[in-house]
Amino acid sequence: MNGPGESGKARGFLRSETGIRLISAVVMIALALGTTWFGGVVFALLWLAAGSAVLFEWIAMVWIVRRIPSVVAGALAYTAFVLAHLTDWPGIVLAAIALTGGALVVMISMTWRDRIWAGAGYAVGFVVVAVPIIVRSDPALGALAIIWIFAVVWGTDIAAYFTGRALGGPKLWPRLSPKKTWAGFFGGLACAMLAGFLLGLAARIAGQAPPLDLWALTLLSGLASVIGQGGDLAESALKRHFDVKDSGSLIPGHGGVMDRLDAFFAVCLLVGLMLLGLSPFGIGAG
Repeated sequence: MNGPGESGKARGFLRSETGIRLISAVVMIALALGTTWFGGVVFALLWLAAGSAVLFEWIAMVWIVRRIPSVVAGALAYTAFVLAHLTDWPGIVLAAIALTGGALVVMISMTWRDRIWAGAGYAVGFVVVAVPIIVRSDPALGALAIIWIFAVVWGTDIAAYFTGRALGGPKLWPRLSPKKTWAGFFGGLACAMLAGFLLGLAARIAGQAPPLDLWALTLLSGLASVIGQGGDLAESALKRHFDVKDSGSLIPGHGGVMDRLDAFFAVCLLVGLMLLGLSPFGIGAG
């Protein structure tokens, strides 16, 4: 039986920055995996919310003058895309085109500087919304592909953090991210490749393997890890350019949604390109 001292320490830990970060991480992981399992509308709503939040943070960070119209227009266009993907009603497709046109009208009223930054924000948010939803909609391999993305991104993030702290050594790019090291980079890369290999092995045992051999999947996981870490550095460069510490404060202990999805966005961009061309998971091609 725990005494009052142990209970007090537990409460103190849960209220500490580390405790808050841990609780937020557990909630985010549960949401991500739970909605991936259910798929459909629940999954689509999560990523619609995530992409809209990323757009909101982006527009605020880059100091777009017409913030509210920009965010509303983009979020409505994302919503129309989701509805068009989930339903067969032709009117929704027309609505998606109209709302996308509305976002373009908002951009026309901006300065050139704001148009460029707002357009980039719309694209980033759209990738976060569209790629997971399109990938998950594949009935055979969609859930497996989403779990692969999570495994690569989370494995890279966790291993890079602990390897970097344990080994230290030369900095990866000190001007952009003073805490990141080459040891962390290679630790994250190794963990992502191991995660991809083990996930592919488990999928083959379960009879749901992607149309890639294990070594190809392992190499693809390594490539995704490198691209994900590049996305992390790109967001660091963006924040440094606009002199902000975090993209937002929506997630307790973690900052903004974009802070948590920078690597995820980069890997989704890779997956989106594969959907358009290579499609090694057999999703969305043909």
